Amino acid sequence: MTGICGWFGACDGNPGAIIDAMRDRLTWKGPRDRHAVVGAGFGLAAVGSPQTAAAFEFGSVKIAFHGHALWQTATKLLAPLDLCERVAAAYRDRGTECLNGIRGDFSLAIVDTERARTLIAVDRMGMRSLAYRKERGAFVFGATLDAIAAFPGVAHSVDPQAIYNYVYFHMVPGPRTVFAGSRRLLPGHYAEATRDDVVVAPYWTMTFAESGSADTAALKREFRQELENGVGAFASGEHCGTFLSGGTDSSTVTGLVARGSSAPVEAFSIGFDASGYDEMDYARIAAKHFGVRHHEYYVTPEDVVTALPLVADEYDQPFGNASAIPTYFCAKLAQSCGVTRMLAGDGGDELFGGNDRYARQFQLSLYGMIPQAVRSRLLEPALRIEALQSIPPMRKARSYAEQARLPMPARYQSYNVMERLGPENLFSAEFLASVSRDEPLRELTETYEATQAQSLINRMLALDFKFTLADNDLPKVSRMCDRAGVDVAFPLLYDSVVAFSAKLPPRQKLRGTRLRYFFKKSLEDFLPPEIIAKQKHGFGLPAGVWLTTHPPLREISGDAMASLARRRIFQPEFLNALATTHIREHAAYYGSLMWVLMLLELWFQRHVDPH
Repeated sequence: MTGICGWFGACDGNPGAIIDAMRDRLTWKGPRDRHAVVGAGFGLAAVGSPQTAAAFEFGSVKIAFHGHALWQTATKLLAPLDLCERVAAAYRDRGTECLNGIRGDFSLAIVDTERARTLIAVDRMGMRSLAYRKERGAFVFGATLDAIAAFPGVAHSVDPQAIYNYVYFHMVPGPRTVFAGSRRLLPGHYAEATRDDVVVAPYWTMTFAESGSADTAALKREFRQELENGVGAFASGEHCGTFLSGGTDSSTVTGLVARGSSAPVEAFSIGFDASGYDEMDYARIAAKHFGVRHHEYYVTPEDVVTALPLVADEYDQPFGNASAIPTYFCAKLAQSCGVTRMLAGDGGDELFGGNDRYARQFQLSLYGMIPQAVRSRLLEPALRIEALQSIPPMRKARSYAEQARLPMPARYQSYNVMERLGPENLFSAEFLASVSRDEPLRELTETYEATQAQSLINRMLALDFKFTLADNDLPKVSRMCDRAGVDVAFPLLYDSVVAFSAKLPPRQKLRGTRLRYFFKKSLEDFLPPEIIAKQKHGFGLPAGVWLTTHPPLREISGDAMASLARRRIFQPEFLNALATTHIREHAAYYGSLMWVLMLLELWFQRHVDPH
């Protein structure tokens, strides 16, 4: 894992040895520099490639930096030294307002020995990560909880609420972490610590301008230019490759890199020998269309067996996104071909309205347009007549009405497997007594209601900025690339692309049930027609299928359920039924939950009780 770590305040032991121990937890497999700055009462370190990580001293201002950053209106990445010099000068003049000048993806720490304070921050979209905690007079921080654990005196204890939230979301949403007392910065946030206090606040908030320009031709020209700027900023100066799933986003990034490069462009794709999961044909269409050098790898169940310990090791919190494994093998293939930076297409769906659930929620929202009196006096009584439930259209209508009556964002989670099965049927009574069942929905609601937008689509996008991107997909990609030894950047999350999406009118993102309306219209003369027309897929692993058909995976998952049952978190009867009956009856439905629980147990074995 690449990133930064450090502390400011009292510590027991030799500062140099402490910072060495912390940064040793941030090792990665690529070419690297391991910068550190140490002094009385503080230590800072950065781990990563020479182009992305550094630690410097500018008098009383000490800075550790990691990422790909630009300064103010620049369109080219700055070397870490140049960026840190500008940040140090701005910090002296304007304090935390210096963060407003940084663009791109980054994590940053400033120790100000003259003012006796520390500032840490992450980029606007949460592409980089930082956790922190107060520990006996010291403010300790790191890209991972493992790095924080190397600081003397830190004794991590598992937070039951975080485990509950993990099963609900398949990851632990920030700012909570899996360990009590440690928190994680939200996207666009900073924490400023003195000896007495820690203040956490946003320095940037996404604001949607929903009555933007209707001049489609002008918007298209601006959009294409911003896409080119985003790709150009990250594609220069490195041997770049691209993830190519054959979807709209990865094909767009690949095509723009190819158009801007005089040398052959390398694109990397993952396939699966499982019916309904393999989309290699679309990746081949895109590769041929743009004339790139295409590399393919088919992930096997044996690969999954090999990679499971690696995933459990790399993620400092339980992480249940199964597509981390194909992402790793794709990045590993790129690294073996000499690629030093991968460009990923993540973010396009969440900026421009590309997820199927947006169309579904639009359909459900139409129910609210029916007058209340008609719904309550005519429709709903009719739908409750049991004699009519034998008629398939009436069953569908009743199911539709039951979902549509739910308010957002509760309606957004109506398919959540934990909600459908019932927490009381999964967890032990003792565990449930220690947590709040309402917290996941409360977190969703707080984010939804705080969104500076009125339209349904923009409020859903804001939810996904946090829970889909920052908490899930971005760490999935970045940590697996770290593990493979390649740098990664996200051109579609380039600041000006994000700003453009915020001013794009809602109807240009979702038109009825037509997803990514403006995005596809703007690129229909650039992307192959098959890519424009295809349904969203990605690098989805056939987890449920392989957990039932591949004996070694079946054995690993069965052993994990048996071991997890001894932790008194879940009902042993449910875990046994899940492993022996449920997953065989409905592999696709129960496979996701089985995977999430298996990864939870493997995480426990690696990070909590490894001996």
